[in-house]
Amino acid sequence: IIIMSMSNSLKKLSSCVLIDLDGTLINTDGVVSDILRKYLSKYGKQWDGREALKIVGKTPLEAATTIVEDYGLPCGVDEFNSEFYPLFSAQMDKIKSLPGANRLIRHLNGHGVPMALASNSSRANIESKISYHQGWKDCFSVIIGSDEVSKGKPSPDLFLQAARKLNRDPGECLVIEDSVPGVLAGKAAGATVIAVPSLPKQTHLYTSADEVINSLLDLKPEKWGLPPFQDWIENTLPIDPWRIGGPVIKGFGRGSKVLGIPTANLSTKDYAEELVEHPSGVYFGWAGLATRGVFKMVMSIGWNPYFNNTEKTIEPWLLHDFTEDFYGEELCLIIVGYIRPEANFPSLESLVAKIHEDREVAEKALDLPSYAKFKDDPYLTK
Repeated sequence: IIIMSMSNSLKKLSSCVLIDLDGTLINTDGVVSDILRKYLSKYGKQWDGREALKIVGKTPLEAATTIVEDYGLPCGVDEFNSEFYPLFSAQMDKIKSLPGANRLIRHLNGHGVPMALASNSSRANIESKISYHQGWKDCFSVIIGSDEVSKGKPSPDLFLQAARKLNRDPGECLVIEDSVPGVLAGKAAGATVIAVPSLPKQTHLYTSADEVINSLLDLKPEKWGLPPFQDWIENTLPIDPWRIGGPVIKGFGRGSKVLGIPTANLSTKDYAEELVEHPSGVYFGWAGLATRGVFKMVMSIGWNPYFNNTEKTIEPWLLHDFTEDFYGEELCLIIVGYIRPEANFPSLESLVAKIHEDREVAEKALDLPSYAKFKDDPYLTK
């Protein structure tokens, strides 16, 4: 008990939460990339996804300036914005909340934790975006945009103003951010900062954050003095079920032969958008093969740091001993729960041991009524 209280006293405990919007709670980047891809083709230019690194977390003016300059567009920043914003406004209703965002907002609000939304977007823009997400506006005591302070992030102004409006010392605030400018702003304000990087494989850029997590699903509020989530069951987190399927294809060279773990690979080309929406990590659910039946399944989504893949992949492992391959057969999956974020392992042995541990967690969880009921879903036997 003494050790626990000592380690807790070293951490600043938080009494309120200041959250960024774009890339942290909603997937704005996906819609922006789609619009820029079409917009730039008009000038014979091709949108380079790596460019996203330069504009994430920037104010609208800074982002527009970067794009106009980097692509050598024959228009000024004002002209670019006057063409871009109507296109963006028309797509605003398509911006989805990120996994774990609704859960986090409802959890904090339900426990009476004061929350502020502090974004580099303008106040009007923030209000428009959250209007498509039911109940969000009422959950935030304070909403503040970069047009209401003298400087946007990485300046601390937004977070200092948000803390002031909540009547809290910045040192009592927990900031949740996806971008490097946002993390720098939170630290400059004197707050504790959790980074949830919105761009893959960029964790190394977030060294100033107090903690870096893979997605909002991995947030442990109790580490920072806030009420813990109560929705984990037997080391698993129930998620809104999602269904994907397709013919089983030859592997991606991610090493199922090396690992001795036979995964049934699906082509990701039809699911690229869904893969963007789901954080890399280990999930589980049910798998249906038309001629063979329905089986328990654990799967990984991601790049697999050990094999350092360049493409995000889906690797389901059907928890059954098959006597032969079934390439080409139609595989239908229902993913119902989450186990852990993707992690890097120092050795092949430790990776294999963890995968077998994931299998045990999934096997046990799928016997629980809340997960077992999906075994009878008609999608699996279509």
